[in-house]
Amino acid sequence: MKLSATVLSFAAVVAAHGDHDHDQEPMSGPLEGLWYNTIPGDGGTQADSVFSGISTFGRIKYHPCLSNSDVNYDIAFIGAPFDTGTSYRPGARFGPSGIRQGSRRLNLYGGYNVPLDANPFNSWAKVIDCGDIPVTSYDNAYALQQIEHGHNYLLKRKPHTNAAVPGFSKKGRTLPRLITLGGDHTITLPLLRSINREYGPVSVIHFDSHLDTWKPKVFGGSPSEQASINHGTYFFHASQEGLLANDSNIHAGIRTTLSGPSDYENDGYCGFEIVEAREIDKIGTDGIIKKIKDRVGTEKPVYLSIDIDTLDPAFAPATGTPETGGWTTRELRTIIRGLEGVNLIATDIVEVAPAYDTNAELTTMAAADVLYEVMTLMVKRGPLSIEGAGEDDVVPELKA
Repeated sequence: MKLSATVLSFAAVVAAHGDHDHDQEPMSGPLEGLWYNTIPGDGGTQADSVFSGISTFGRIKYHPCLSNSDVNYDIAFIGAPFDTGTSYRPGARFGPSGIRQGSRRLNLYGGYNVPLDANPFNSWAKVIDCGDIPVTSYDNAYALQQIEHGHNYLLKRKPHTNAAVPGFSKKGRTLPRLITLGGDHTITLPLLRSINREYGPVSVIHFDSHLDTWKPKVFGGSPSEQASINHGTYFFHASQEGLLANDSNIHAGIRTTLSGPSDYENDGYCGFEIVEAREIDKIGTDGIIKKIKDRVGTEKPVYLSIDIDTLDPAFAPATGTPETGGWTTRELRTIIRGLEGVNLIATDIVEVAPAYDTNAELTTMAAADVLYEVMTLMVKRGPLSIEGAGEDDVVPELKA
């Protein structure tokens, strides 16, 4: 039996507005005896201060998912502290902890996303922070294996929500979504390898100031197989390994210098279309959004990779390879919100190197806020399932 239009429509509405159906839960303190009564006889509801406690993304619950196979979730944050594939500034190994620090205020007032009219912290989805994948800093080849295997161990797990309808994975299962905190951009290669094991080739939306499809001999000289994989060549390798869906990938925010026009030609071989950063001056954010959505569509699985250097260094100075002439934080968040409807199955944000940030933590806050938008899109889209199952198989809280 096909899902009716009514059921599908209602599912989308519930996913977007599930937070209206019950009271938002206030943040609680660590021990009831330490609370104070804001109103006599109230019983006390004092929570941790936003600047106290252990840092997780948006102050969500932490679970050691890598050491406990029984933990499940619908959306999980996982760190990949790796930066030995960078060509300029190292330091992105501290990106996961920095982004978590920058996210502390996201859930301070309940986490409701006004422009997207949804609350990603209080919806149908169970969202947790799984901590970091253990990554060696002494052997890049082994580090990439650790990232791939750690990511895949979490990706192939049964989601928390009872989504029994067929999913987009190779085995027809509904899988959880992972949001990875990098790490330099090299980590996207093992992440795509993990995605490929479950989904096959996927379309990629790539926000960056650089192409990252350079041939190893052009970028780095390729003195060894290990050195040929770095944060400027990982998409070349992904293309060679068949991880990318042909001719449905897109870069956005590009403004780098090139070794020559042939770099663009090679980029085309990898199946990418290019949206230059400067195009925003002519077509605006709406035009950028349209180009992206026209390229990847709204049905097939899409992987989203965000390099924080998409932003101008004025807004995100703490990055591995800064390039002037980038977008503002407001512009990038607007463009991300415009991707509503795209079938995002997983995301990473990379190249956040907190050591180069200002005292005001501009870059880490910007990275956290961008992921807040992505997280909301995932929640509004609903579970990673496809049309075509019987009505009895619909997630209970999404049934009409």
